[in-house]
Amino acid sequence: MRKATLREHLRYRFDNTMSRGPAAMIGWLFLLSVLMIVAVSVFVQLTRQVPLAADDRPIGFGGLLWWNLMRALDSGAIGSDQGTPLFLATMFVMTLGGIFLVSMLIGVVTSGIEARLEELRKGRSFVAEEGHTLILGWSPHVFTILSELVTANANQRRPCVVILAEKDKVEMDDELRARLGSTGRTRVVCRTGSPLDLADLEIANPHAARAIIILAPEDDKADTSVIKGLLAITNNPKRRAAPYHIVAEIRDSQNVEAARLAGRDEASLVLVDDLISRIMVQTCRQSGLSVVYMDLLDFGGDEIYFAPPTAVAGQTFGQALFAFPDSALIGLHFADGRIVLNPPMETVIAPDDRVIAISADDDTVRAQAGLFPFDEAAIQAPVRRAQQPERTLILGWNERAPTVIAELDRYVMPDSALSVVTDDPAALETLTLLQDSLTNLSLQTHLGDTTDRRTLDQLSPGSYDHIITLSSSDSLDVQQADGRTLVTLLHLRDMASRAEQDYSIVSEMLDVRNRELAQVTQADDFIVSDRLVSLLISQIAENAALKAVFDELFRAEGSEIYLKPAGEYVTLGTPLTFYTVLEAARRRGEVAIGYRLKAEADLPGRSYGVHLNPVKSATLELSVYDRVIVLAEA
Repeated sequence: MRKATLREHLRYRFDNTMSRGPAAMIGWLFLLSVLMIVAVSVFVQLTRQVPLAADDRPIGFGGLLWWNLMRALDSGAIGSDQGTPLFLATMFVMTLGGIFLVSMLIGVVTSGIEARLEELRKGRSFVAEEGHTLILGWSPHVFTILSELVTANANQRRPCVVILAEKDKVEMDDELRARLGSTGRTRVVCRTGSPLDLADLEIANPHAARAIIILAPEDDKADTSVIKGLLAITNNPKRRAAPYHIVAEIRDSQNVEAARLAGRDEASLVLVDDLISRIMVQTCRQSGLSVVYMDLLDFGGDEIYFAPPTAVAGQTFGQALFAFPDSALIGLHFADGRIVLNPPMETVIAPDDRVIAISADDDTVRAQAGLFPFDEAAIQAPVRRAQQPERTLILGWNERAPTVIAELDRYVMPDSALSVVTDDPAALETLTLLQDSLTNLSLQTHLGDTTDRRTLDQLSPGSYDHIITLSSSDSLDVQQADGRTLVTLLHLRDMASRAEQDYSIVSEMLDVRNRELAQVTQADDFIVSDRLVSLLISQIAENAALKAVFDELFRAEGSEIYLKPAGEYVTLGTPLTFYTVLEAARRRGEVAIGYRLKAEADLPGRSYGVHLNPVKSATLELSVYDRVIVLAEA
């Protein structure tokens, strides 16, 4: 076995010392400087070349050390030296050595500072925050979520949102500035690291976070990454004793159970495809419903809040509907944890229960005592409408299409028909397998290009009750997919205009900016899928109890939001207050939460005619085309 030489040992130890970074280098430079100054001072002392002080006495060895130090640090000091040629030569060597060492010191310090700045730029320092909202991962949802959190935190003191993602910190900061601009009081802190790595996760200080949002990456293993992220938090060896508040998005329903096991009782799971499919099916059957959901989900207008019953404790739910002048009561959160929307009107509210209401803020959910008059003569008797089989047309295909079809089958009457047009041959096999599981729908499939006018003409779109256009998000990027949707909608609009027909169309868009471009198509509703998911995640992050509320709203069973003809509730063309509409709905076992005016349906600045939680005492006059927005079972 070969043994290392003394020179190799010394070189090895020197290399190990230098690898410790700038501090070790500065230490070696300091040592070399001391040795050089001492050596030169000893040489000058031994050769009796010691300069004289002002009183013509030798300056001594200590003074000589200071003298040489000054010449090492300041090359200009040699210009005033006087003495023998040997002394001047020695000082010249001393100055050259000083220049060399000082240059090296400046280089080492500069390199150290640059390395430190580069480390800071990478976003690897610990986040010393408490009570912050932590977002793990990076996706298009980030911008909407942050925008909503900024709005929600506008009245909070020193709010903070931390983002940990496998993306360069500077790139994240630049994108956020470009898309969001100023974030007001809310500080946004970005850190680079893997949310699945426990060491990287500690940088974001998850154990002090108020809420944790886990975003699914844009790849085929999205759910796997989310589940591993849940485990990294709930099974973390350094986890806190108190439960976490985690909101995570899951794309495939088959992974929900595994995600629940990983998240335990600490995670609220948002099943993305299922959510979009349910909203799309509900919206295609009711024009304007997507706007209602958008108003409820964003923090810009009225939202859903929980509040103690206070003045209405002991009253029935039906009586309490009138007691909140600035809020629309929609349900109860019972003391045993149950959440029921639109409970029976005779349900008595207990002191330990909480009311669920739509309001501008949590402090505006206040009950008032008194009489709330309504116009008895304007209330119409209930009319039961018989449901009929429906014909629906789906144009386009993506991974959510089977879920949309299965959800639609739960809503429609038996003997209803569904036609699907797609240019994806693989979708035909999926549709064939899906046919056997449908109860109320008979399924027809057509292979064709949904942007081709001849294909659309052959379908006779006017013969369908509802038309759904799905985004080609599986095969195209966002802008291309939205572009195809716009072309299809333009053709449908032109066909409707030529045939003097009115098509009921709901379309899926991916980019909210294309929503405004699509106004020219005059489609009834647009589902901006990514934005809806982002809004829901933001709401649940602020209040975990809202998960159960939205689950109730979006499922086929129980009470849902409907837009029903105003003429079924009150006399049309008659001035009245919303208290009258509220009473008319109460007598049907429903809760009126607003109305939609047809005259404003094309005005974005007026929320497309949707008025949620209106002033109940204000006078309004409804027409035959207007709708009352109610929470009802059917």
